Amino acid sequence: MLKKPIIAVLIPCYNEEKTIETVINDFKQHLPQADIYVYDNNSTDRTAELAEQAGAIVRLAPQQGKGFVIRKMFREINADCYLMIDGDNTYPADMAAQMVEPILAGRADMVIGDRLSSTYFEENKRPFHNTGNRMVRALINHIFKNNIRDIMTGYRAFSFEFVKTFPILSKGFEIETEMTIHALDKQLPLENVIIEYRDRPQGSESKLNTYSDGFKVIMTILRLFKNYQPFRFMSLISLILATISLCLFIPLFHNFLITGLVPRFPSLIMAGFIMMAALAFFLAGIILDVIVHQEKQNFELELIKAHNFKELLDHEQQA
Repeated sequence: MLKKPIIAVLIPCYNEEKTIETVINDFKQHLPQADIYVYDNNSTDRTAELAEQAGAIVRLAPQQGKGFVIRKMFREINADCYLMIDGDNTYPADMAAQMVEPILAGRADMVIGDRLSSTYFEENKRPFHNTGNRMVRALINHIFKNNIRDIMTGYRAFSFEFVKTFPILSKGFEIETEMTIHALDKQLPLENVIIEYRDRPQGSESKLNTYSDGFKVIMTILRLFKNYQPFRFMSLISLILATISLCLFIPLFHNFLITGLVPRFPSLIMAGFIMMAALAFFLAGIILDVIVHQEKQNFELELIKAHNFKELLDHEQQA
């Protein structure tokens, strides 16, 4: 007898009383076999009360920030497939079955709900958000040599193995960027599902701050670039320092060849120290690259452990 797959719909929420009932009812209609979890992140309105009335399993996530909420969700819930959405009614529930199908079929560890290939740029009324999405997408695809269409979408589906092996470090809305980079770096199978995006209904306010959250996302990309590809990151810094050093040294060397004199010893000393720093960054990149390679090997072992743990859970449920 085949085991019925367990699907968990995860909705992190902060002050979404205007939309949360609609979101829950829509997903109950289009994904009736799923358990719907609402994690309330210290809302000051009736979000938790209305979610419970609509039939969701409501839990409290006391640490403020979307990253903290998702960490708690991933730690507490066991399922065959996880579908994460926002509680602002901007994502279509009628695409839920298409989102979870690649996970349940075993073809993907993460499915990305792609807004940017459909209606996002027309529906989103915040122009800096559009520019930011394009810039982040181009930056990550360039650094990690891929063609992901939507980096920061909040509509995603995950496998058990992804959820139980993903180390969450981000605190806020940069968590989606971290998920994408983690999957790219670990070469986890991804699928893209184009979805229609609709802007927030009137009276519902975004929790994103265009400038501060945008800055956090950029800093997250740089941090993860350093952590996941340290050799490229350190080599880039080394190249910049070496270029500066040579720009200082070459005129002095040229003057020395002509006159036999070094007119600016401080510049020569500075050029030497900068070149030493460039060499130090290059060597650090080599060492860190070895460590990252070892971490990737350890991650593969963690994936095996997570897979074995899932099979054990499945066996216990069938028994």
